[in-house]
Amino acid sequence: MNEAPKDFIREIIANDIKMGKYGGRVHTRFPPEPNGYLHIGHAKSILLNYGIAQDFKGKFNLRYDDTNPEKEEQEYVDAIKRDVQWLGAAWEDREFYASDYFEQLYQWAEELIKKGQAYVCDLSAEEVTAYRGTLQTPGRESPYRHRSIEENLDLLRRMRAGEFPDGSKTLRAKIDMAHPNLNMRDPVMYRIRHATHHRTGERWCIYPSYDWAHGQSDSIEGITHSICTLEFEDHRPLYDWFLDQLGIHHPQQIEFARLNLTYTVMSKRLLLQLVQEGHVRGWDDPRMPTIAALRRRGYTPEAIRDFMQRVGVTKVESIVEIEMLEHSLRQDLNKRALRRLAVLDPLRVVITNYPDDQIEEFEAINNPEDPSTGTRKVPFSKVLYIERDDFMENPPKDFYRLAPGREVRLRYAYFVKCVDVVKDAQGNALELRCTYDPATRGGDAPDGRKVKATIHWVSAQHAIEAEVRLYERLFTKPDPLDVPEGRSWKENINPNSLIVLQNCKLEPSLADAQAGDRVQFERKGYFCVDPDSTAKKVFNRTVDLKDTWAKLQRKQN
Repeated sequence: MNEAPKDFIREIIANDIKMGKYGGRVHTRFPPEPNGYLHIGHAKSILLNYGIAQDFKGKFNLRYDDTNPEKEEQEYVDAIKRDVQWLGAAWEDREFYASDYFEQLYQWAEELIKKGQAYVCDLSAEEVTAYRGTLQTPGRESPYRHRSIEENLDLLRRMRAGEFPDGSKTLRAKIDMAHPNLNMRDPVMYRIRHATHHRTGERWCIYPSYDWAHGQSDSIEGITHSICTLEFEDHRPLYDWFLDQLGIHHPQQIEFARLNLTYTVMSKRLLLQLVQEGHVRGWDDPRMPTIAALRRRGYTPEAIRDFMQRVGVTKVESIVEIEMLEHSLRQDLNKRALRRLAVLDPLRVVITNYPDDQIEEFEAINNPEDPSTGTRKVPFSKVLYIERDDFMENPPKDFYRLAPGREVRLRYAYFVKCVDVVKDAQGNALELRCTYDPATRGGDAPDGRKVKATIHWVSAQHAIEAEVRLYERLFTKPDPLDVPEGRSWKENINPNSLIVLQNCKLEPSLADAQAGDRVQFERKGYFCVDPDSTAKKVFNRTVDLKDTWAKLQRKQN
């Protein structure tokens, strides 16, 4: 096993093992709520929890925090499972649900009532908030705080039996309404929800709060280190209080800084808005930061893991540039993606001095970073396609590609010179007439003349047609939520975040590409075959070739 990366959480755990805490065991978990798809921020938590379990030869659980039936769906449960598996985190046979523990949680709630540490409250949600007070002022006790143990037990049992309407009563812990931490001011443990649960159906109509279910679920599963993000730091005293009052196995909660990424929103609530309002095509739209969307766009688990290693684990909140994520992706795809020729905006080229019926094949490298991938044959014929922006009729001084009277190299093939331009009525180029030099086949000119540009091409006779979707960042600002008062963050959505190109021309080897296959279109970027592909291939642009992060790092060094 390679030495684990050092961070403050691993240092804490290593010290716990040294001191014999938990008998030297390490047992972590990832506890998502199935109310949406996981995003790149969740990937940090998944890989951290699983990585720690691996590093210390421990165990890792996947547990769904399914305590809110009104927002949870089986679709989300299934999506979470796919995403965690795809990232490489193996929970083996340890797939659990908070709903597995509903009966035990309820029995513990009755136990706290019997100890005088919980009570049934009739205040509305708005009144509970008003009574809680502020950071500057203490809260007020609920008028129902001093009900007898017998009355509280009776009311809780009737709540469970379904006698009361939604919102009419809650079960609250009896702690301290003057506590400096607002989470300790008699927090809600149960609320009434007459809703169908995706696993328990109609069996329950009261559901535990996150704070009541979370720590006890950790305890039941024997979790040793409950690792969560910093927003739960203020909840830790309550986590500890519940476990201490019950006198059960007590995991240690440790918080770390969540992942914040430029040009991205990480709130599942906001992501749900994007989906429901049609700003994107679904949770797995490649413009979204969900793991499902990244996978569909062509990201690899290895790239995401590399990115998380670069980000590290700290207690300090920060914002990470999305360019770092894209750098990790390019580094990985550069090693694995096969190179292919693809013309996205085709311009027809006729080589006038090339034999009409002649077909040649040229040897093309599959991946210069991986010689084991070998080479392939690409066909060449009289009529080709090149990129429209590789030609200019009146080029500026710094344009070195094809122009009238100018010669360029066709990748793997010949030197060609533009001798004529066929135009439409508006003066737009419809076709280029070129000549080729047969003496330059696959190499330089024998007379020593040089060209300043090499462009890619596809044989018209052999090309396959494809749809190519060019994805850009979904938002135009690094902080999408940075808007003037009274304005919507959705005004920062990039109207050009998706451009669809039809009738792109690809080399014939791509006819057999399958959904999920990743390739580099030479000079254009990295692309992935979309699941929408049928007889006609659909490719998503994963990322372009320009690595601004690497360039910035070189400057800094």
